[in-house]
Amino acid sequence: MSKKISRRTFLKLFGAGSAATALTVAGCKNGQTNAAVDEYKKQVEPPVGKMTYRTNPNNNDKVSILGYGMMRLPSKTENSDDFDQEMINRQVDYAIEHGINYFDTSPVYCQGKSEACTGIALSRHQRSEYFVATKLSNFNPETQTREASLAMYHNSMKQLQVDYIDYYLLHAIGGGMDEFNRRYVDNGMMDFLMEERKAGRVRNLGFSFHGKKSVFDEVLAMHNKYHWDFVQIELNYLDWDFANEINDRNVDASYLYAELQKKGIPAVIMEPLLGGRLANLPQYLVNELKQRDPEHSVASWAFRYAGTPKGVLTVLSGMTYMEHLKDNLLTYCPLNPLTPEEQKYLETDIARKIVGLENIPCNDCKYCMPCPYGIDIPAIFIHYNKCKNEGTLPTDQRDENYARLRRQYLIGLDRVVPRMRQASHCIQCGQCEPHCPQNIRIPRELKMIDEFVERLKQGDDLQHALANKRSEKREGIK
Repeated sequence: MSKKISRRTFLKLFGAGSAATALTVAGCKNGQTNAAVDEYKKQVEPPVGKMTYRTNPNNNDKVSILGYGMMRLPSKTENSDDFDQEMINRQVDYAIEHGINYFDTSPVYCQGKSEACTGIALSRHQRSEYFVATKLSNFNPETQTREASLAMYHNSMKQLQVDYIDYYLLHAIGGGMDEFNRRYVDNGMMDFLMEERKAGRVRNLGFSFHGKKSVFDEVLAMHNKYHWDFVQIELNYLDWDFANEINDRNVDASYLYAELQKKGIPAVIMEPLLGGRLANLPQYLVNELKQRDPEHSVASWAFRYAGTPKGVLTVLSGMTYMEHLKDNLLTYCPLNPLTPEEQKYLETDIARKIVGLENIPCNDCKYCMPCPYGIDIPAIFIHYNKCKNEGTLPTDQRDENYARLRRQYLIGLDRVVPRMRQASHCIQCGQCEPHCPQNIRIPRELKMIDEFVERLKQGDDLQHALANKRSEKREGIK
């Protein structure tokens, strides 16, 4: 056996099996097994000291190009709000060890527990080792008064166990200027935050954007008054030119980024994977990307794309599992920027094929949750998209596999979404729709899926009826 084994060769030879077992079966003695496993680990473990950094032009902060999004934290059990603080600590430790120094959270993430979990993990490190970002997430009318907004701001400090916030954002502006003024201007919060910035308790003040182009333009024009230090936008190779084509309520990332560049405002990037959609592509697209670069994951293409523009300060990723963290670190330690040819390939060829899938653009952010009637909106959309991407959506009754695919879809839906939480129980109240960052017309899409599922179920009933008739006929012959 050669002294070195490449990551590609190792994975090709041994797949997902136990490394030690596979190498032993291959004829390696114990010493050789350990050496090979150690060599493999050295080559696939992210290197320490190789992180790529970007410098904030406003204050010379040296920020890791990979930022840790604390929106999807690991849980101990299937109960999604039973967060595993020990694992969170381990992953934060590993991230800091490998050069990540930007951590992004919000008072509303993880059922309101993200800031506290983040604070516990980060407080075990020197304050100079990390930048923490959080948000004024006063979406609900009862949190938009001055008193409630101030309480949210001060509680963020308490939960994060800090006496200043490095990057503070007005959370998800874009719904309308009336809403913007109500949340931040009329209640005096903008004046307050500007004073906090002067006092050093807010080091950088910015906003995150989801919504109308007119709102983005108007708020960005306030730069002369508020001096935005950074702006958080959604940027990936699908949204670069196709965000508006997919949903006419959205704005192309190419426009958002260019406008920030004109004013010299650093961009913080969210949704580089579109909630995982760009990591879970249809197999024929996976094969196409792997053919060009078999050594790296499909997700790495999207992360390299998001990190390539020079005006990007950091790229946020919600890394629930250690595997996610390690794979992203391999991409950014160091970042190998895309060539112009690779950028064009993603923006035109791959993106155009994804647009052709016509999926529901759900990122599983859960901003629409909880539904007052218990509907599991993201799970319903994700199941539909998954089957569509895999080519297993039962749409053509003339297909010889239709009956099998229909049964597979319905059983799969029941497994991931309890029946009382499925689309059939949606009353079209519309409370979810204003909260969707992707501007999905949620009630309309749920109605479409409900009608689709009902057609499948009627087909199932028809098959049962035909089977019963055949059975009765056989009984009559006897």
